[in-house]
Amino acid sequence: MSILLIERSTPLCLLQDGGRFGVRHLGVTQGGAADWVSMAWANWLLGNPLDANVVEIALGGFSVLAEADCQLALAGAALGAQVDGRTLAPWSTFTLRQGERLSFTGQPGGGIRAYLAAPGGFAAQAVLGSCSTVARDAMGGLQGGGEALQVGERLMARDSRATALNVMPANLAPRFDSAPVLDVVIGAQMAAFSGQSLFDAFNSDWQVDARADRMGIRLLGPALVYQGAPMISEGISLGSIQVPPDGQPIVLGNDRQTIGGYPRLGALTPLASARLAQCMPGDSLRLRATVAQSARGQQVQFLKRFA
Repeated sequence: MSILLIERSTPLCLLQDGGRFGVRHLGVTQGGAADWVSMAWANWLLGNPLDANVVEIALGGFSVLAEADCQLALAGAALGAQVDGRTLAPWSTFTLRQGERLSFTGQPGGGIRAYLAAPGGFAAQAVLGSCSTVARDAMGGLQGGGEALQVGERLMARDSRATALNVMPANLAPRFDSAPVLDVVIGAQMAAFSGQSLFDAFNSDWQVDARADRMGIRLLGPALVYQGAPMISEGISLGSIQVPPDGQPIVLGNDRQTIGGYPRLGALTPLASARLAQCMPGDSLRLRATVAQSARGQQVQFLKRFA
């Protein structure tokens, strides 16, 4: 069985899977891989279920030593992954031999999150149906209490070998080196924003603020003006774009609260939410309005690639 000894880690190196669902009425949030697209590709490369446990590595600073031969897969951002000094490309499978060291040295290219997969996913005890790490809820991770991966812990694959070693088509590999255009499903309180605000929202460049984490990402740009009545808090979905009184939108992520009272411009599509998760503070982006039917069609077309 694959065994990896963690030699370096940071609070941003987390065990994640597809997320924790069916418990929001208890105040428990979703969690899960921020870039679920890269997680899915990492798992597909090994023939795993697309939502199997992976290691989410943000901004590097992670290193493991193989205590047995391991089949692994890497997807997502190119964070300077190396095996004993040899550069390792993302979107591929590889074998880490006993005694070899896999390290992520930093961020030489686009994107900020890499995903490491093992056959069958990494072994961990599920909490409320998921191993996703959510520190605020003190749930998930290797120990079940929401802790990030720690130096000295061991990662073990659920299966001894991969059921498949797929090859990533080069034309399907996501790119993170250009300013994205993110689709927004219009709705919620959109009609209560001023006409100028609606024009600005979809015709301006937005900048990712340094105030960004797995709970939410603030965007900097023209101030959006809400003209509606005060709101009562209501349930909020992944990608919801809340607008607080200062007019600067906050896009809610995987570790968001379960309810909120700020007006919403709409919500990013799941594919757009995954792309936003790879944006660095300072990156520019644009928003593009769409409708639920179109967003669903894009989602179905994307998932057909894994069939």
